[in-house]
Amino acid sequence: MTTPQAQSDIAPTVVTPPGHAVPDARARREALDLPYTHVDDFYINGDWRKATAETRNPVTDPATGKQWGSVPAATAEDLDVAVGSARRALSGWGALTASQRAEYLLRIAEGIEARSELLALTNTRENGSPISETRGAAANAAGIFRYFASLADWLDGEDLRPFPAGGAESLVDRDPVGVCGLIAPWNFPINLVVIKLAPALLAGCTVVIKPASPTPLSLRFVIDAVHAAGVPAGVVNFLTGPGRFGDALVRHSGVDKVAFTGSTPVGRKIAAACGELLRPVTLELGGKSSAIVLPDADLDAMSAVLIRSCLRNTGQTCYVSSRIIAPASRYEEVVRMVAETVSAAPQGDPLDEATVFGPVAHRAQYETVMEFVDSAHAEGARAVTGGAAADGGSLGRGLEDGVFIQPTVFADVDPQMRISAEEIFGPVISILKYDDGLSPSSPGSPDAVGASSVDWSADEAIALANNTEFGLGGIVFGGDEDRALQVARRVDSGSVGINFFGSNHAAPFGGRHDSGMGVEYGVEGLSAYLSYKSIHRRTSA
Repeated sequence: MTTPQAQSDIAPTVVTPPGHAVPDARARREALDLPYTHVDDFYINGDWRKATAETRNPVTDPATGKQWGSVPAATAEDLDVAVGSARRALSGWGALTASQRAEYLLRIAEGIEARSELLALTNTRENGSPISETRGAAANAAGIFRYFASLADWLDGEDLRPFPAGGAESLVDRDPVGVCGLIAPWNFPINLVVIKLAPALLAGCTVVIKPASPTPLSLRFVIDAVHAAGVPAGVVNFLTGPGRFGDALVRHSGVDKVAFTGSTPVGRKIAAACGELLRPVTLELGGKSSAIVLPDADLDAMSAVLIRSCLRNTGQTCYVSSRIIAPASRYEEVVRMVAETVSAAPQGDPLDEATVFGPVAHRAQYETVMEFVDSAHAEGARAVTGGAAADGGSLGRGLEDGVFIQPTVFADVDPQMRISAEEIFGPVISILKYDDGLSPSSPGSPDAVGASSVDWSADEAIALANNTEFGLGGIVFGGDEDRALQVARRVDSGSVGINFFGSNHAAPFGGRHDSGMGVEYGVEGLSAYLSYKSIHRRTSA
């Protein structure tokens, strides 16, 4: 696809280190010595086993467009062996106390941290996430394992519940749900597996993991940590393959539960399959979250968290608030701040420490995002910065064939436009306007006496935020945090931040409506891997 250079008010920033006209992406990659590039095995029953099938899936660097790795495609026979291994290991693993299993989790956390740098470099080469992002993956994954390990005492504790009428009591046992199929996406291939793997292991479940096709190599470092921790054979199994292999895993007769993170269309198919099979499923799917800017918001503070909150990982984050809903009284002020913040963030080689925006993860995603950009121009949105494909060659030698898109901010966006209604999953922000009951020129306007001292309404903003099929994330930016909290509680979403957005390992994270079913994180996320049994017994008078 070719898109003409869009006219925008502010030009994006590119990375150009001192002393270099443009950085050399080829030299960076040639200097890498990664242990996993072209591999030919799966992790089954506690060991790496050579694949027998000849079919292979390529691994391509989205920044260069060049293949640099490959993995074998698992067969139905491989899946049978892996699931069988997990089922045989289930009774022994489940017989351990949660505290005993927690010791393994803690050792896995240490092993992941020890592999941090190689994991980060491999992840960046797989999906183009900036190295500044992927360098945090190991620490976050380790933190997730440690959090769930901390729940061992709760899981081991006795749950005794008296009959309300007296005379008897119920002992509630929390058993592992069984063999779990864990299916990962490509945007955060490490942590979006770990938020499934850690609670599953603590619960006493065994697992078969399938990574996304574009990102099958970085997860091997997690498996290495599992192996080094001495996790018993068969408890964790790891297979690679195309998307259709995920369907075989979902439907396998030896799988008791499925956990999936990915797109809503694929999630619907998995939900249908699990419904037919009466199989428990956790789905974390797409989003179209909004950042509501209240009239009293501190725009300098908003600017400081804008990219993390609205365009994290080049916009390829399920919960980011890619729609900004700004008050009419400060609309152009918000537009200017957002455009200046986004355009000042460097785009370039994701292996460059300075890069904030890398490429999108693969060619198909590039085509999807560019279709949205084209539709925005056609429907009359105003590109304030970006608005076109980026010339990889101008970003660095060796990046000419990369799938780069200029970080883009569209203003004058109507709620009916595609970029407002649909998930884009790329570096594109839409800014909508709502009537706050104020006017920039009125005596009580924010630039005259401050919005906190006048009466204003966020009703229209809330209606716009809730006018979506999704319900995953969201942010409310406001100076009066009590009033911002009132607005946040009216947003129909699984998670909402006030003046920032973050994931708390101890609090449930999940979507409403088309954003998914069930939750991850917190004791609620652990409970998703448990099966409950009530044992009733009489008590003495």
